[in-house]
Amino acid sequence: MLIIYLLLSAGIIGLDQWFKWWIVNEYNFGDSQEIIPNVLSLTHIRNTGGAFSLFEGQRTFFILITIAAVIAVVFYLVKHLHDSKWLTIGLSFFLAGALGNFIDRFRLGYVVDMFQLDFINFPIFNIADMALVAGVIMLFIYILLDERDKKNE
Repeated sequence: MLIIYLLLSAGIIGLDQWFKWWIVNEYNFGDSQEIIPNVLSLTHIRNTGGAFSLFEGQRTFFILITIAAVIAVVFYLVKHLHDSKWLTIGLSFFLAGALGNFIDRFRLGYVVDMFQLDFINFPIFNIADMALVAGVIMLFIYILLDERDKKNE
C-alpha cells in the first residue's frame, strides 16, 4: 500500500518538474502571459526564499530542513499507513511539494515559480507549492476529524 502513496507523490513531482521545465524553455525570465483575463497569468520567476520569499538566499537552510521533513514524513507515513486517508494522502501531497521544490533548490539554487493570481496581490507559486498547501489542509482536516472522534468516544 505504501507504493500507492509514493507513486502519488512521484506523479505530482513529475508534473511539477515537467511544468517548471516547460516554463523555463517557453518563457524568458520575467516574461508573463495572461491565461485567464484578470484572474491568472503565467509568469516565469525565480524564488531563492521560501513561502512569500521568506529567508531569501538561505539555500543550505532550506535543503537541510527539507531533508529532515522528508525523513519525518516518510517515517510517519510508514507508521500510519493504514490510518485515515486524510492523513496518508495529505502526507503524500506534502512530500511531493517538499521534494518538488527541493529538486529546484538543489539543482538550480532557486525555485521556479509561474502561477500569478491577477485579482489579488499574492506571491507567484508553482505546482509543488499547491501540493504543499493541499497536503497541509488535508492534515488539518485529519486533525480536526481525529479530535472530534476522540471527543465522541
